[in-house]
Amino acid sequence: MSLPAIRAVREAFPGAHVTVAARPVVADLYAREPAVDAVILCAGSRQAAAALRRENFDSAILLPNSFDAALAAWMARIPRRIGYRRDGRGWLLTDAIPPPEPGEIPRHQRFYYLELLRRAGLIHEYPQCVDIRLDSREAARAAGLDALRAAGVPAPVVGVSPGAAYGDAKRWLPERFAETAVLAARAHGASVALFGSAAERPLCESLAAAIRAAGIAARNFAGETTLRQFIDLAAACRLFLTNDSGAMHIASALGVPTVTVFGATDDTTTGPTGAWARVVREQVECGPCLLRACPIDHRCMTRVTADRVAAVALDLVAQASACEDARLLG
Repeated sequence: MSLPAIRAVREAFPGAHVTVAARPVVADLYAREPAVDAVILCAGSRQAAAALRRENFDSAILLPNSFDAALAAWMARIPRRIGYRRDGRGWLLTDAIPPPEPGEIPRHQRFYYLELLRRAGLIHEYPQCVDIRLDSREAARAAGLDALRAAGVPAPVVGVSPGAAYGDAKRWLPERFAETAVLAARAHGASVALFGSAAERPLCESLAAAIRAAGIAARNFAGETTLRQFIDLAAACRLFLTNDSGAMHIASALGVPTVTVFGATDDTTTGPTGAWARVVREQVECGPCLLRACPIDHRCMTRVTADRVAAVALDLVAQASACEDARLLG
C-alpha cells in the first residue's frame, strides 16, 4: 500500500536517488520496482541508522508511524526527516506532520501515505492513478510460468491462499476454498497451486488433498517460496482466491483476477484495488469487528458460500479474458 506514495515521490523528484529502507521479509517487493533505485535491509534501529548514515541522504520520508523508524533516521543524522506526529516521536522529526482526522481523506490506507506527502509540500495533489500495482508484471509472469512448468504444474493455474497472518477471524472456511477452487478449475481446465507460510503448510496440504480427490491437479507451495518467487508464481495464475492477506495485495497489484473473502476486516481501508479485484463479504451487524478471533459464530464467513465466490470468480475471469482478447485484436 506504500507503492503509490513511492511512485509519487519519484514523479515529484525525477532526478533524485530513491532508496527504500525495508525489513528483509518485504524487501523483494521493492527490489524490482522502477521507481526505486536501491533497497536497504533494516532489521532494527541501530542497524538501520548505521546503514542510512553511510548513504548521506538529504531527506527521509517515514511512512511507518513507529517511533523506531524516526529514531533510526535521527540517529543517521539525515537533515530532513518527514513523518506523521505519532507515537511520541515528533521531537525526532524536522517536519512533524499532523495526521489526518477521520473523514478528512479517503478511507483506504494508501491515501494515508499520499496525504503525508501532500501535507509536507512534496506533492500538490494525489496522482491521477492511485491503484496499488506492481511493475515488471510481464517479466514476473514469464518467470512464474517457467517455474510452474518446472514444478510440473500445467497452466492455466488457479492460485489459492487460504491463510491469514492476522488471525483466524480473517479466514474463510478451508473446505469452501477447496470447493471454489475445484469449481473454477473445472470451468477452465486448470490446475491449482496453493500458497502460504511454512506454518500454513498443513492447512494448504489439506486443501490440496481435497482438490486432488475431486480429480483436479494440485500443488502445495506453502513454505517453499521466497517473496520474490511467490510474486512470480502469483503473476502466472489465471485466477487468485484468497483471504484478506499480503497474498491478496500482491496478486491484485499484479493485475491477476483476484477474489477475496472479507469478514472481520474492512475492505474500504485495506482492500485490494484495481480493475481485476473483487471482494465478497456478508454484511453482518457485528462486522467489520477487526478482531483476531470471533467471539460468537463467525457468521461473516460461514454465511459466504462456495457457489457465491465461484460465481464472482468465473465472471471476473470472463471479463478479464474478454478485455485481453479486445486488446490483442487492437
